[in-house]
Amino acid sequence: MSPAPADELGYKPLDGGWGWMVVVGAHISIGFAYSTPKALSIFFKEIQEELGASYSEIAWISSIMLAAMYAGGPVSSALVNRFGSRPIVILGGLMCWASMVTASFGTSIIYIYFFIGVIGGCGLALNLNASLTIISKYFLAKRPLANGLAMAGSPVFLCFLAPLNQYLLDKFGWRGSLLILGGLMLNCCVAGALMRPEQPNNSITKLKGSCVKNSKKFLDLTFFKDRGFIIYLIGNMMFIFGAYAPIVFLPAYAIDQGVEEYAAAYLLSIMGFVDMFIRPGTGLVANSKWIRPRIQYFFSFAMIFNGTCHLVCPLLKSHALLVAYAVCFGIGFGMVFALIFECLMDLMGNERFPSAVGLVTIIECFPMLLGPPTAGLLVDIYGDYKYLFMMCGSVIVAGGLFLFVMNTCNYHMLEKEKTAKDRHQYSTKNFFLNISVMVVPEEKSGSQKVTRIHHLGKKSMCTEISPSDSYSNE
Repeated sequence: MSPAPADELGYKPLDGGWGWMVVVGAHISIGFAYSTPKALSIFFKEIQEELGASYSEIAWISSIMLAAMYAGGPVSSALVNRFGSRPIVILGGLMCWASMVTASFGTSIIYIYFFIGVIGGCGLALNLNASLTIISKYFLAKRPLANGLAMAGSPVFLCFLAPLNQYLLDKFGWRGSLLILGGLMLNCCVAGALMRPEQPNNSITKLKGSCVKNSKKFLDLTFFKDRGFIIYLIGNMMFIFGAYAPIVFLPAYAIDQGVEEYAAAYLLSIMGFVDMFIRPGTGLVANSKWIRPRIQYFFSFAMIFNGTCHLVCPLLKSHALLVAYAVCFGIGFGMVFALIFECLMDLMGNERFPSAVGLVTIIECFPMLLGPPTAGLLVDIYGDYKYLFMMCGSVIVAGGLFLFVMNTCNYHMLEKEKTAKDRHQYSTKNFFLNISVMVVPEEKSGSQKVTRIHHLGKKSMCTEISPSDSYSNE
């Protein structure tokens, strides 16, 4: 599908200029939003031992944080529509800082759930949605590339946070590490400061009216009437269910296979390093004239590749093979997340995207919440990580196949509907058929009257006009 026209926004996006500084801010904000729940897994073993939690209980930390991040989408969208992206991202950074600092004093797993999971997750929600929304205002033609560069923040930050957290854990323990991590997350406030509003003079009134309208619509349920949106949502939920558990448990799995702790932590760094280059690269490919009209199929392929990596993982036992898995995982994961929001923009258009992403994220919080704990429960029951990877891989591959098949059917149906609509418009345009003109002399004046006969199906309608009137055989 082609990108939405500029007149949907009421102005032509810059596709450059200060927009690239906005991408830098979004890169930082999105980087913390997506990498923090993953990088926190470095602390899980120590927290688990100190607080006496099981694998499934400890997995709830990342799940609650991610679920709160996604569930906060509609609230974040409404706040962005009302106040703009800049103050919302700054507020999100402050919330993340407060959550990490407060959690460092925790004495129970429930305490950690609330402060890291709920408060921290809500702060990340403000960062994520505000960053995605402002990119859609600054870019149109170069939007896939801008999204790819912004989404690359996740692997870039994961690449550095994973070994950094391991170092901090060895030096300061998990409590001191959370204090330092909270301080680092204040950089989200700097990122927010870069997000200058884009409101051209000729569209201020329109944008303000749109903001008021959107703020009144907390959840726009009319999206459920859109067949393409439903297909995207189902496939995306299947991916989200299996996406994060392999990341959360990868270091523990590697240690279980005899890999040294730092080497296990570096597997996440390797994944992040590969992902770092894959996301902008995928954005460039997706922006090409061959791929952009078929971007939904490209998204399906990325999901299938990602899921296949997880299905193969239980066969890999040595450190070298796990490194290869981390590389492939980074490729698949990076491709999916470079496309995941671009595909939604492609379906909904720039104007409807903020409301659509809010609805998608709040629905996705449920598979996000259940995925890692379900995987952790499998480890608790069977004492083996292979079932975790098999479950996640199967669900993701099924989701990719679902998207491919259903998008094929959807595009076929859209083409049929377009043909039927064009045929209907053609028949309507030619509704007045077989018009005949008859000249009849007028008895009294000697002038003439022209009688036009319109044949409307089985009925006829006659009108009389004088010779001086202009007429045409329509």
